[in-house]
Amino acid sequence: MNISQENIDETNAVITVELTPDDYNPQVDKAIKEQAKKAKLPGFRPGMVPASHIRRTYGKAILVDEVNRLISDKINTFIGDNKLEILGQPLPKEDDDTDYNWDFNDTFSFAYEVGLAPQFEVPFTEKSKFTSYVIKADEETLESRIKNLRRSYGKMTNPEVSEDGDVLYSELKQLDAEGNELEEGIVNTASVRTDLVDDKKIKKALVGLKKDDSVTIDVKKAFASAADIARILGINEDEVEALADSQFKLTVKNVNRLEEAELNDDFYTKVFGEGVVTNETEFKEKVREEVEGMLVQNATQKLQNDLYLSGLDAVKADFPEAFLKRWLKATNPEIKEDELEEGFADFLKNLKWTLIENRIITKNGLEVKYEEVLALAKERIAAQLKMYGTSQEVDDQQLTQYAVQLLGDKEQANRLFDEMKALKVFDYLKGVVKLEEKEIEYNKFLELK
Repeated sequence: MNISQENIDETNAVITVELTPDDYNPQVDKAIKEQAKKAKLPGFRPGMVPASHIRRTYGKAILVDEVNRLISDKINTFIGDNKLEILGQPLPKEDDDTDYNWDFNDTFSFAYEVGLAPQFEVPFTEKSKFTSYVIKADEETLESRIKNLRRSYGKMTNPEVSEDGDVLYSELKQLDAEGNELEEGIVNTASVRTDLVDDKKIKKALVGLKKDDSVTIDVKKAFASAADIARILGINEDEVEALADSQFKLTVKNVNRLEEAELNDDFYTKVFGEGVVTNETEFKEKVREEVEGMLVQNATQKLQNDLYLSGLDAVKADFPEAFLKRWLKATNPEIKEDELEEGFADFLKNLKWTLIENRIITKNGLEVKYEEVLALAKERIAAQLKMYGTSQEVDDQQLTQYAVQLLGDKEQANRLFDEMKALKVFDYLKGVVKLEEKEIEYNKFLELK
């Protein structure tokens, strides 16, 4: 057996494997004997089928399988022994059209194309400077959160006249170009939230309405979201785009208003528990603390994204693009050419960052342990249970069982492993680069690129 590597350029190579009958026949003979012991064929007792019969009947197929298995094993061993950092998987050379007899006497020579990872230095050092933001709640954000809390614990009323923010329970009828009700047009009864109306003129028209009052609105102009329009009209989102006439007569059936809860001890206790907050000043500060605690994740994501973009910009590297496109087609046979081209730039960005992460992990001996991935899985499951508002208390043992089951799914396990790896790299980089802490209000933070 002989295996060799020919470098075409810095990122493309060809690995050639040569096999003689002495290399593959021992394994083929072993596979034939094992098949003979398991075979159940007419005219033979179980386990007593002669190996010669198996060779005559299935020998060529077994030979192909064993040669392919042997080549795969040898290439993987060669890549490992030579510490080759390859991209994707080796692919048979396209112009290799050698025809073999497959008669157990051939000397095979198979060539495989491989893509090699480009060489570069990790672009982060103690001289790298980044801003670590401490996000403070601006007054608008704070008041919005307080308003939402008061509405959450408020009560529903039915005033005579509508105001901005009310919900109008209404009947909507589709109109034609002349403003007449469209024959066999859309008719639906639904709740229309005035706070979701984007057009100022239409929003103003929905203020001051009483029961049985009617107005004409352009639903496509009123609502930016196709999902909102679909819900109000009782149609599918796909049908929203196809609407030829989007003028509708809206007739109010009822005006609903959610009155905000009063700022008193009963409300404070419902929101934060007994005795935690006793007055409006303490309540506002507690809400500020809650909001700013949630905004820590926004600051973390901003720093992670800044590191990501800086790394991509700093690393100037060529990739074996033709090989990678061929590999993507081979592993995703359903992908169309235009889809491949459209997503290829993003694929290269993610690939570059993956290589940066891997170099950081390898160079610094970072390790992702199973216990860490398990803990992350438990954390994600606990957050999901909390989001769905489960009333059942889940103890640590149950969480562990759920997490182990989740990690039994290979796709989920790989996703959590990659997430843990990213966290490891992020924590490492925070200790390497120079971070300048800066306070910023949330509304200003949203303006940052």
